Amino acid sequence: MSSLRPAPTAIRLTVASWWRCGRSVSGPRTPSARDLSVFVDSVRRRVVRSGQCERGQRAISMELHDTSEIPSVVELNVGGVFYTTALTTLTKESDSQLAAIFNGKLHVEKDAKGKYFLDRDGVLFRYILDFLRNQVLVLPEGFRERERLRHEAHYYGLPGLEKAISEHSDSPTSGKRSAGYITVGYRGSFAFGRDGLADVKFRKLSRILVCGRVALCRDVFGETLNESRDPDHGMSDRYTSRFFLKHGFIEQAFDMLQEQGFKLAGSCGSGTAGGNAEQLKPGVDSEENRWNHYNEFVFVRE
Repeated sequence: MSSLRPAPTAIRLTVASWWRCGRSVSGPRTPSARDLSVFVDSVRRRVVRSGQCERGQRAISMELHDTSEIPSVVELNVGGVFYTTALTTLTKESDSQLAAIFNGKLHVEKDAKGKYFLDRDGVLFRYILDFLRNQVLVLPEGFRERERLRHEAHYYGLPGLEKAISEHSDSPTSGKRSAGYITVGYRGSFAFGRDGLADVKFRKLSRILVCGRVALCRDVFGETLNESRDPDHGMSDRYTSRFFLKHGFIEQAFDMLQEQGFKLAGSCGSGTAGGNAEQLKPGVDSEENRWNHYNEFVFVRE
């Protein structure tokens, strides 16, 4: 450290207790950490011999342990997210920012509960810890925060993790993935009536349908897949045409397919409007009905 800070208040109070026991500290100034270390060594020897002021000796021992030692199991508060890990994990990369912090080279604050506080992204810190533990980067399917994770790795001084993130993002189809087809379709129109505007007619989708092998659809769309209309909940190797998405954004579906290595193989579209004399259901706008259409897109992963 470039300079020594004054001893913490608790230590100054402990030194004052030694003063009351008849021991002396040079001068009225606040002792520095070096003064305290020399003072404690000399006083402890005298206390052991004399057996006096045992309470003051225990207080100094406790304060020295709290301010100079980091436990082997470390509790962290990273941006409001709590972690518990080994000190050896945090200091594994000797040239990293974390190693500098927990080797005592850099100062780190504690929160109200005594946990070491780092003002960084708490959610992404789990991937930092996983890499330090295993020296391997493992990201979940559909992970979309690679750039933010790369920034965190740069802050913590982990070039190995930065390289692993770059290699992972440059090869989105890396790893063993099953080949197959997924068909995405939707029926749409343009918003008229109460939801429409005089000069702009926005797209209006009723539902995005998903067809294909069940395991493949679940792998791609995850929690956004609605399976409530599928009557057969058997094996995942079966095929279905009864899935649909919980959202109405066709581009989001395309993004998820692209991230999983799918490419567009073909598409088709057609109008679904009936004749002008067709009887409309109550609440159906005639203009919206006129512009009804159905589009279908076939994606493949080889």
